[in-house]
Amino acid sequence: MKYYYNTVLRNQGFHETVQKVIEALKKEKFGVLTTIDLKATFKKKLEVDFRNYVILGACNPPFAYKALQAEDKIGTLLPCNVIVQEKEAGLIEVSAVNPMVSMQGVDNDSLEDIATEVAAKLQNVISSL
Repeated sequence: MKYYYNTVLRNQGFHETVQKVIEALKKEKFGVLTTIDLKATFKKKLEVDFRNYVILGACNPPFAYKALQAEDKIGTLLPCNVIVQEKEAGLIEVSAVNPMVSMQGVDNDSLEDIATEVAAKLQNVISSL
């Protein structure tokens, strides 16, 4: 089982794709809690050039709440990360964590149904692009 879901979009602008992903997440009731721009961070902190690469920390509050009710330390695996990266000009890859894999290390059977539902929602996001 892969630890992520992904799709590759051709002839797309990077920033437009990021917005498209945010909109797709909203349709599945996810909000974006964090946006990490690695290109800007690496330039500022390391003085190196890096491709366009953004990590979106997505959260679906009802599912996060259910997960925390079942396992109080599950917050170490939240939020669900979605990345948008420009592999080359006009070629954008969007990837989302597979929560089924990330939660395998947690010994709590009650999380399986939650992870299955969140996985389906993230797959819907990727498929909709």
